[in-house]
Amino acid sequence: MTVVVVTGGTRGIGQGLVRSFAAQGASVAYCGRSSVDGPAGTLGVVADVTQRADVRKLWDATVDRFGRVDIWINNAGMSTSRAPLWKLPADELDAVVDLNLRGTLHASAVVLDAMLAQGHGTLWNMEGLGSNGQIVPGLGVYGSTKRALTYATLAMARELKGTPVKAALLSPGMVVTDLLTHDYDPAEFEKAKKIFNILADRVETVTPWLAGRVLAGTRNGGRVAWLTGPKAAYRFATATFRKRDLFASAEE
Repeated sequence: MTVVVVTGGTRGIGQGLVRSFAAQGASVAYCGRSSVDGPAGTLGVVADVTQRADVRKLWDATVDRFGRVDIWINNAGMSTSRAPLWKLPADELDAVVDLNLRGTLHASAVVLDAMLAQGHGTLWNMEGLGSNGQIVPGLGVYGSTKRALTYATLAMARELKGTPVKAALLSPGMVVTDLLTHDYDPAEFEKAKKIFNILADRVETVTPWLAGRVLAGTRNGGRVAWLTGPKAAYRFATATFRKRDLFASAEE
């Protein structure tokens, strides 16, 4: 049975991945910063992934429970308010860079060292807006962290060449979570919904597919992406005939 760890597994995409991996037969551990309450049979650990000691605590708890770690997904992340750089509070900027980039790099260092010691494993880092160079005004800090993380992950893969450990990228695309929809005023949100209804998907649609692909494995330096360029182009081309409302149930 494959053993999977998901950071930030208590909400959004992370929670969806925890449930999907468990449903597909994996042994699953996950963490949250303040509380953990997941599916039966999974292991929840309170941990702050910006702290190496907490990352090691999560690793050790998983090994104690399941015997090893085969797959580790650095999913934990957050975004700033939608505002130009010069209007962001300093502590908000620091918190996003601290978790999305510095924390993920520290976690990756701990996990890769442990995987090399055990002799196998795959580390997956989560991509997001900005990973491919797309620029959205108001999300410069978040996008910068994701762009940097893509580079860092590919660098990790290069450094792991010739070892039994792999580093790879996981791209969920546009998923309807608080991270996607927060901080819009009503008029802006009505405009944004038009794009979301074309390109976005719900957590319960995306995460089972992602979990299946992760369990199937990839090459070192590989990338698993839900929303590819051709898929996005097809959705725009057929949007007139393919009416979707991802927010209907939430608003009723």
